Formats: sequence, structure tokens, C-alpha cells
Amino acid sequence: MSETRMRKKSTMKLKYVVLRPLGYPMRASYHEDPEIDDLKVFEQYAKEQWIGTVVRKGKLLFDTRLFPDYAFEVVSAEPEEGQIGNSTIILVEQEYPIFEPRVVRDVSFDDIVGQDDAKKKCRVILEYLKNPDKFGEWAPKNVLFYGPSGTGKTMMAMALSKSAEVPFIPVKSTQLIGDHVGDGARRIHNLFEKAIHLAPCIIFLDEFDSIALDRGYQDLRGDVSEIVNALLTELDGIHENKGVCTIAATNRINFLDASIRSRFEEEIEFKLPDFDERVELLTRYSRKFPIKLAGDVNFSVIARETEGFSGRDLVEKILKPSIHTAIIEGLEEIDTDIFLRNIRRAKKIQSKPPRGMFI
Repeated sequence: MSETRMRKKSTMKLKYVVLRPLGYPMRASYHEDPEIDDLKVFEQYAKEQWIGTVVRKGKLLFDTRLFPDYAFEVVSAEPEEGQIGNSTIILVEQEYPIFEPRVVRDVSFDDIVGQDDAKKKCRVILEYLKNPDKFGEWAPKNVLFYGPSGTGKTMMAMALSKSAEVPFIPVKSTQLIGDHVGDGARRIHNLFEKAIHLAPCIIFLDEFDSIALDRGYQDLRGDVSEIVNALLTELDGIHENKGVCTIAATNRINFLDASIRSRFEEEIEFKLPDFDERVELLTRYSRKFPIKLAGDVNFSVIARETEGFSGRDLVEKILKPSIHTAIIEGLEEIDTDIFLRNIRRAKKIQSKPPRGMFI
């Protein structure tokens, strides 16, 4: 990298930085770890001593005021390197998950094959993220993506983030379940507090049914209703959350708690690919193969044999195993027969009843 480019990169102002409290280089008996009660107050406190500091992932920042020499590690930053400025958002990891924001650079709407209806409905979300003030009370703050696994729900949320140029906060919903009473509610409130701080942004709650099941099922599982109640509070927008779009994804929409489902202004369905879309998916992904395709490969034949397969199924159960088969058998190219063999194998596995089921 040229010296000019390095200098330019280091003088860029950071949009946000995530810090992890580490502790003291050496601990005396009278030392106490600081507790951060208010993120906004801490942010101002941090900027007063670190403004203008160039940081990147892994760098250590030391407190020079109330807790001299107490160290914070930079977990991530956007951009990857730059100066802390007046507008930099400073987040701090605490004992519960930080739900680290990401900046999506590698997924766009063009990468999503099919799902035309979903793309059309997502235009409203895109416009809201670009201009939150325009919508007022009509904002699409809570949106539910539903449909079979592997149909592009996560990719769509990431494409929205990239197109709107806003932070993307991916959350596996099981991360919100704590070990003790009150943990779940604290984690949910912490997540939304961070999102409000970063707004406009997207919260993406994957595997949403793991925490938002109908409370009849929750009782059977022994879960506590505090998680549902905390979610209801945040989705209702009791706290001002302008610019935050919560997108939840599930493949079991009929199992969701009715009270939570009612909080989503829009439900967007994702469907399994049709014949033409399967041909497009197979063709597109095969261009990345590390092994040459045989001249007789006809993806129309393969697409006809894979009805009911999702895009992920095609990649994980057909294309990837076919590459592995060719390598194992010492072949220099992949022919139609290899694909068909792996299709038969995948269908055989899918047709087996779950272990323990009576037939």
C-alpha cells in the first residue's frame, strides 16, 4: 500500500468502534473494574481522551482519567482503520453479547435469484432506511421474512443493508436466551439500545421461532415468558427507535406467538425456486467450480430432478458433494452422472424418517 494511501486511510473518521474491556496490566488489591452504566455518557468520556486517535482491530486504548491504565481492546471498527472523531459511535462489549454490527460489502440484490415479490416489497424498507424522517408513523419498523430454509432470507436482509449503506446487526435468536432469570430481557434491551445508537440500521433476528414460539409451546420447553414480553416492548417501539428496522426470519411461521406476530407490519414470503430459477442457480454457482464441467452437463436435466430443493440445498447437497465425488474418484471433470448420483443420494436421505419416529 502506498504511503499516500496509508496516510489517507489513517485520517478517515470512524463511523463506529467496538471496544472490549480487558483490565489492568497489573492488578493491585485496591483496583476495581469500572462499570459502564450509560453508553452515551461513556461515549463522551471516551472521546474527550481518545479523539483523534487512530485505531484498528486489535489496538489497545488505555484510560487516563478515572481508571488510569485500564485497557480496552478494539474489537472492530468501520472503516477498518481511522480516527475517533466527534461523530464516532463507541460501543462497549459487556458480559452479555455485543451483537457486533457489520458493514455488508459482498451481497447485493443481483446475487439473489428469484424472489421477485419479496424484492418488490423490500423497496419500502430500503426507502425507509435511506430516509427515516420521510415515513413518520408509517415506518416499516418490524418486518417478518418467512419461508423454507435456504431460500435467501438472510441474503435479502444483507442486500438491503448494502444498498442502504447502513450497519447490519446479525443475531442468532438463541443468543438472546440467558442462563438466569432476567438475562434474556437484558440482552434484548441491550440489542435494541445498540441499534438505536447506530440508527439507521437493520437488526436481523435469524431462527426467530426459537424465542418467539407460541407461549403454549414455551411452557412445554420450560422457557420463561420474559423474552416474549421484552420483545413485545421493543417491537412496540415504546422507546424511540427511528431508523431501526427489525427483520425477523423463520421457517415455521405458524408456530409463532400470535401477540408477537401481530407486531410485524409486513410479512414477506420466500418461496422455493421454480424450474427456471433452479437452472439459473445451478449455472451461476457452477461458474465458481474448482473442477471443469464435462461437455455433456445439462442443468435443465438436473433442475427437473431437484424440484422442492432450495438454493442452499442445491449448493450443499448437490453441487458441493459432486465436486467432492470427482476429487475422491480422481476425475478431471464433473459429468451429468455425478450430479444425478448425488441427487439420488440427497433424495434418499430426505425420505428417511427422523430418528425415533414410529412408522
